[in-house]
Amino acid sequence: MGFYIFISVLILIVCVLLGLIVLIQNPKGGGLSSTFGGQGNQIMGVRKTADFLEKGTWGLSIVLLFLSLIAAYSIPKQGSNNGTPQTELSVDQNMVLPTQLPTATPVPVAPAQEEAPAAEPGTNE
Repeated sequence: MGFYIFISVLILIVCVLLGLIVLIQNPKGGGLSSTFGGQGNQIMGVRKTADFLEKGTWGLSIVLLFLSLIAAYSIPKQGSNNGTPQTELSVDQNMVLPTQLPTATPVPVAPAQEEAPAAEPGTNE
């Protein structure tokens, strides 16, 4: 259970980082790299910044994929012992199975007595 929570927290952190990197980028090619100016020989350079953000996006996407797969296999199973599924059904000794039910004998029913028909509305009797 603790490992699953740890993986879930890592997934949340990766999702936040991936969202921030995607928001920093500009779909037209500007984004963070355009804030460094038009010269290509600054500290990181325009092209290197765009490459870094693209590699970061791909890297975080791959990490998110693997963490999701690990989380899917580490989900705690309910009703299992030490991770092995339960294969046997437990039967109570006092349980009555449908094949063991006693056959019912028909109970005689008294014939129904006929009642007088109700008076129709609008007639005075």
